[in-house]
Amino acid sequence: MLPSPDSPLKIGTRGSPLALAQAYETRERLAKAHDLPLEAFEVVVITTTGDNKRMIDEDRPLKEIGNKGLFTKEIEEAMLRGDIDIAVHSTKDMPVAQPDGLVLDTFLPREDVRDAFMSPTVKTLADLPTGAVVGTSSLRRKAQLLHFRSDLNVVEFRGNVQTRLKKLDDGVADCTFLALAGLNRLGMADKAASAINPDDMLPAIAQGAIGIERRADDSQTGDLLAAIHDTPTAQRLSAERALLAGLDGSCETPIAGLATLEGSTLRLRGEVLRPDGSESISEDMSAPVQDAADLGHEMARVLLKRAGDGFFDWR
Repeated sequence: MLPSPDSPLKIGTRGSPLALAQAYETRERLAKAHDLPLEAFEVVVITTTGDNKRMIDEDRPLKEIGNKGLFTKEIEEAMLRGDIDIAVHSTKDMPVAQPDGLVLDTFLPREDVRDAFMSPTVKTLADLPTGAVVGTSSLRRKAQLLHFRSDLNVVEFRGNVQTRLKKLDDGVADCTFLALAGLNRLGMADKAASAINPDDMLPAIAQGAIGIERRADDSQTGDLLAAIHDTPTAQRLSAERALLAGLDGSCETPIAGLATLEGSTLRLRGEVLRPDGSESISEDMSAPVQDAADLGHEMARVLLKRAGDGFFDWR
């Protein structure tokens, strides 16, 4: 039975402008795919622990707060209760394992994977003066930056896109970085000083991809979502998220990865870094697309062997 305005499919999301843009894109794709009115899909905003400013200090690193589940727990609990039918996420923020009873198996066509360099004064990272202040909450970006420019002063810089741009305007930092995909979805790509080539800064795993989570036993919703699922994106993420899983990665680990399709061959580039940027280890491997997950696991094995014990220690 298809959803209708009287019995809409409920789409759970955080309330930030970017999260809402992703939820509305999902709603529009579903409505178009099934020739239904937008009113057949209801966007439900859920406040997560990570969104509660009374509980979360934006000047503290997430690793000090306990980042796992900060931005997903309440949404997933609502789905398990049946309050919502699906949840829309930025896949790069999702752990590789879902709670029992939930699956993340639908992905929309991937947006631009690049990082955007944001600065009111200079055009590129190379143009920054010695000792410039860089704001970022990403351990991956921090490690990559310090590997490239050890003279930079990196400070904690969290919040949604609008909050971070305001901090930049207020002079809290000389520059920051955002995912270009998010800026594109918000119609704010013109705010970027420049886009960074993945050859210079490999992006976060799954950057630019919207993932849709559902209850594992809800086959009817699974059938609805199948109409908007993008197979090439899923193939690329299969390799990237297998790499992340093999490295036991989290938001506390500087890991980068990007898979690209070249015909029936999937190319995977991966990078692990010491948190202080003092060392970077990278790999570049390819395999038939049907072996995407195996490729990710094999690269993780190789990187872990090369890195050795204690490589990821950040304390």
